[in-house]
Amino acid sequence: MRDGQLVSVLDYRDDGRTIALTRAFTIPTFRGHGYAGVVVEGAVADIEARGDRKVDAVCWYVADWFAAHPEHAYLLRSR
Repeated sequence: MRDGQLVSVLDYRDDGRTIALTRAFTIPTFRGHGYAGVVVEGAVADIEARGDRKVDAVCWYVADWFAAHPEHAYLLRSR
């Protein structure tokens, strides 16, 4: 949210063992300001704090985020 307006969302599915991060989306007029990265970072921090789920990076943006932040790679589900 920015000034009360939705700017970016992260869709997911949770099956109790793995959270599939399926789509990071930023409203077109807000793109290019790092909002999707903030949303993914927050989700990863929440998943990390829970400590009971792995992540399936379905969305290309999420996969790229993990590639840029290898310190969180241990959260990724093994294929």
